[in-house]
Amino acid sequence: MSEQKKTFEHVIRERWCKGCNICVAFCPKQVLALKNGKVTVVQPNLCIGCRLCELRCPDFAIEVHERGKPESVGIDAAHRDYGISPEAEHD
Repeated sequence: MSEQKKTFEHVIRERWCKGCNICVAFCPKQVLALKNGKVTVVQPNLCIGCRLCELRCPDFAIEVHERGKPESVGIDAAHRDYGISPEAEHD
């Protein structure tokens, strides 16, 4: 049985990136680099999906998503009944 390798895609909001280099420094696989003062993905095939770049970015300028996995959609805060305890609510 062969297991297919997970692949990940990066969403980079260049307007939010201030080029602090934190995401680059925390990436254990050297997937990211700074070019022209902004983060860029240089080796996407090496990404292991640890999301350290996403977690450490102080400006929320980067996201990591697994390819082929549907995004989970939660309940919008405007449609949540805050009169019910979270334990009693069912989706």
